Amino acid sequence: MNPEKIKVVMENGQSIEVVVFSKRADAIEVVLGEGINNIKCTLTPTRNGLAYAGSVMGRELVYQRSREQVQADIDRLNPSLRKPRAR
Repeated sequence: MNPEKIKVVMENGQSIEVVVFSKRADAIEVVLGEGINNIKCTLTPTRNGLAYAGSVMGRELVYQRSREQVQADIDRLNPSLRKPRAR
């Protein structure tokens, strides 16, 4: 099983690749680092909905995809989540 990785931009313009812990349209949880030196961070949509932002250890992280793009990615990766259940 390959973990999903996304690129986020730090406040100084440096981009880093982080592992996605959970991904929903209203929040993305990512893990920075590996092993015992890892840190979990929650990225939430910005006010205009064009990016996700969060901070870890005083540093701001930005994932530059809109809420609609993230929802489309979720639907594409697992289409069975969107189907209604049979009664």
